[in-house]
Amino acid sequence: MAELSSTLLYIAFILYLIGTFFFGGAIRDKRGKDEKPNRWARLGIAAAILGFLSQLGYFVTRWIAAGHAPVSNLFEFTTFFGMMLVGAFIIIYYIYKLSALGLFTLPVALLLIAYASMFPTEISPLIPALQSDWLKIHVTTAAAGQAILAISFVAGVLYLTKVVDQSKATKKTFWLEFVMFVLVTTLAFVIVTTVFRAMDYESVFKWIDKNGQEAEMEFHLPALVAPHEGELLTKDRLAGFVELPAILSARKVNTVLWSTFVGLILYGVIRLILRKRISAALQPLVKNLNLDVVDEIGYRSVAIGFPVFTLGALIFAMIWAQIAWTRFWGWDPKEVWALITWLFYAAYLHLRLSRGWHGEKSAWLAVIGFAIIMFNLIFVNLVIAGLHSYA
Repeated sequence: MAELSSTLLYIAFILYLIGTFFFGGAIRDKRGKDEKPNRWARLGIAAAILGFLSQLGYFVTRWIAAGHAPVSNLFEFTTFFGMMLVGAFIIIYYIYKLSALGLFTLPVALLLIAYASMFPTEISPLIPALQSDWLKIHVTTAAAGQAILAISFVAGVLYLTKVVDQSKATKKTFWLEFVMFVLVTTLAFVIVTTVFRAMDYESVFKWIDKNGQEAEMEFHLPALVAPHEGELLTKDRLAGFVELPAILSARKVNTVLWSTFVGLILYGVIRLILRKRISAALQPLVKNLNLDVVDEIGYRSVAIGFPVFTLGALIFAMIWAQIAWTRFWGWDPKEVWALITWLFYAAYLHLRLSRGWHGEKSAWLAVIGFAIIMFNLIFVNLVIAGLHSYA
């Protein structure tokens, strides 16, 4: 059952990739504005639906194999997040018939699945803290809310790609290009991790942790930095150029450094090939977009995703926290950033409805909101220690 689950996820990944190319063909084959789907768009949405069904099959079969909802670690949560993102896109596509939305959404889902696959994928028993029905209630609802909110990010990027003037360098072009760079860096993380995993690279350090205890730390990328008072135990491996203090995880900092370094190279190669900013190269793909429709999609995504996120990430979370830890709120890092995310999107709705922040301002807010979600997903889960570290 576990092998079938992995196969179904792989098939979904391939179908999303095919769907991306079909939606690209739909835009290139378009005559006039993006109002009626052509054959390429129909093929694209068909591939997206088949991919979603395949990933849903992965989710069900992994649930059967594990005996619990497969949302208990970073691999499972992120793949579920990607699946819900595609599900939200499919629903919105049938309302607005916007091919460009598929061209930009499916690659984000692909990156999420690829990113998730870099973490341990084995099925493992639930730790005692997660052995509750509230696991599937709280986590799935929170992920669904974030996925719907993520659609507003895609709509925001579409809007900004069209309206930002690329003829001269400005703060707007810089920040829009920075979004592209982050996406490229995520791809770089997947590439560099896959390469060294294929090489079965491993190095082991003996080090002293922040409590003064001796421990071992495994690296699966060549060590550019070494742990506190680290001693390399593996022969013929890089020992690191800088020793980090005990409060920092050298392995995680090393991964960030490798991803950034390879991301800069990959970004530079792409810029060399395109001879322009990535956002500028994408601009012709969105020239026929109806900005009012894109703006409406961004707003509707937040208007729907916000209450779902509120229910899952705050209300259900607090109920479970009371049951598990006898308190509704404890200022755990994950709880704090869930609250920050909620407050930001509440401010988004306030500014849009009360202050008239439509169009470009709304699009920038959607991009910032997704950045907060990704910070919560990646940095808070991996780097900041807390009660949710098992995620």
